[in-house]
Formats: sequence, structure tokens, C-alpha cells
Amino acid sequence: MSRTTVATIHLGALRHNLARARALAGPAKVMAVVKADAYGHGLERVARALDAEAEAFAVAAIADGLRLRAAGHRQRIVVLSGPDTPSDLVEMQRLRLDALIHHEAQLPWLAKADPARGPLRVWIKVDTGMHRLGFPPERAREVHASLLAMPVIEGEVGLMTHFASSEEFQGRDTALQIARFREATKGLEGPRALSNSAAVLGWPDARGDWVRTGGLLYGLSVVEGRSGADFGFRPAMSLATRLVAINRLAKGERVGYNGTYECPEDMDVGVAAIGYGDGYPRSAAAGTPVLVNGRVAPLVGRVSMDLITLDLRAVPDARLGDKVTLWGDGLPVETVAASAGTISYDLTCGMTRRVLFVEDEA
Repeated sequence: MSRTTVATIHLGALRHNLARARALAGPAKVMAVVKADAYGHGLERVARALDAEAEAFAVAAIADGLRLRAAGHRQRIVVLSGPDTPSDLVEMQRLRLDALIHHEAQLPWLAKADPARGPLRVWIKVDTGMHRLGFPPERAREVHASLLAMPVIEGEVGLMTHFASSEEFQGRDTALQIARFREATKGLEGPRALSNSAAVLGWPDARGDWVRTGGLLYGLSVVEGRSGADFGFRPAMSLATRLVAINRLAKGERVGYNGTYECPEDMDVGVAAIGYGDGYPRSAAAGTPVLVNGRVAPLVGRVSMDLITLDLRAVPDARLGDKVTLWGDGLPVETVAASAGTISYDLTCGMTRRVLFVEDEA
């Protein structure tokens, strides 16, 4: 094997995290969000690990629903982006996928859909303040009645919204969105789904009948300064590589492209086999923590396509081939993300095809 970069997916952590989310969300049901290839963890892998416990899956595209059905999953699958064309509805009928309805253009498609191709379950997306997808709150009742009258619609019509800043537990925006949703849907029959992962943690008034847990399933947090572990979740991905070189450099020597790091003294600099070609963020700043044999060895110099360089002064016994942990147990991915000016979701979703993925039952 010419590269040594490995992403280990911890299946036991996935199951633990789903159980933890369910405990926090109770009595609401949990919709396991597996969009973006399960946040970079592998769609089929994650769905297989959660199949016995997940009451529903949520995806962003019909193609993901097809992959889940092909893998044998029979739960409800909600396509969060809804249909983009009338032909999408035919595929949703065939695959028995729930359709999220968020725009006026979709209503005539549904009205013309052939019930003989199979019934459809639908959710109405109400825009309570995110201003991406969704009907204005004042349209919720009319759209709800219209959908119930359509022959192709099966069962209750679900009601859904999405929060713009639910990670701000003391903020006013989410409270306003909850109030708008309640007013818009008051008296309407059908299951409610308001909470994303952050809302599960910080907004108990938004539980509804279903919660949509994405990041929490993978042990991720977008709450500033907090990791998933702080809330009782376990990281489902560990990323590691190996030291491929150790160089003794003199005081004043510069390291990496454009020589952005200058050695403050004679020191050992390690070279690890990972870079932005593997998905490690190029924007990671000098000083970003990396673990070598479990001890912190800060990043020095710029991240390159294939390699990073590390200050080994705190790991004087480091040797070629030693394990280098980029994130995982002992080093939250949120810490790395903060140093790179992004969020943890961005990092796990960004792993490239040359990273070797392996599974672990822990």
C-alpha cells in the first residue's frame, strides 16, 4: 500500500449515538440523516449499522434513496430536497420515498401524478425564517388542504421546518421560528418535524413527533467551543496516518511552501502522509493539534497536497512509521475544524477516494 491514510468508521459509536439521540428526543421518533454519503462515513455502511434501530432515513437526493432500497432497507426514506421535476415523482412512487414539498411549482405535478403508479407520502416544508426552501407560513393551511385532496397522497401530510441558528441555545431566532411554525400549523393534522441535531440538544420545545439527527449520529457538534463528546456522543470516524520522515532542522530553517514556519531552535520536524489531496483541510493553521503516539505534535508550515509537517519537540521518541492521529478519540474533529475556520461536517464530508475506509465494531 503506497498511502497509509485510514479513516476508521466505528459502528458501535453510530449505534450508541442513535440511542443517545433517541433518549434526548423522546418521545419523538428519530429520522437518521444519511445525506452526503452519511456525512462522509459511507451511506450503505451507516445504514447497515443502524438498520435495526432507525425508524426512518433522510437523504438529500433520490439517488440516495435508490441506493438504500437496493441495499434492502425498508424504512421510510424522506428526500429532503423534494422532487425537482415531474418525473422525479414517478421514481419516488416506485421506490416508496417520502417527498418534501416546498414550492408552488411542485403542486401541479402532484395533482397530475398517476395513483396507479403507487401512493406518495409527503411533507410540507414551512419556511419559518431559514429562507431557503419552504412555503410562507400563511400558505401552510391552503397547501395542506390541497395535498390532502389529491388522490396520489397516502396517509397524513407531514409538517416540517428547518432552523437557521439552533446551535445558539440562548438566541431569539429559534424561539421565533418555533412560534411561527406552531401558529402556521395550529389545528392541522399530521406529524411534526422541527428539530435538527443542534435543536435536539438545546431546544426541548421543538421536539415534535420526529427529530432529524444528522451530525449527532456521527458524534459531531456545531455548537461553538463544544465537541460531540461534551454532549455524550462518540466520534464515529477516526482519521490516522503514519510518519514517513523525521528531519533534524537547525534554528532559523524554514519549513514548507513559502517558508511560513521558522524553526525557533534546533528541532525535529516530522512529515506525515496526509494532505488536502486526502481531504485534510489546507486552511488548517500552524499550531493545529495532531497526535503522534497519543501526544500533541502541532502542525507547522502549510498543508500540502500529500504531506503535513509537525513539531516533534514534545515527542522526542517519535520514530518512522509511528501513528499520527488527525482526529478521533482524544482529538475532537471540532478542534481541527475550528483551527481551519470551518465546521466538523465539512471535514468528515471532505474525505477523498484515496483514503482507505475500514470498519470497527467499537
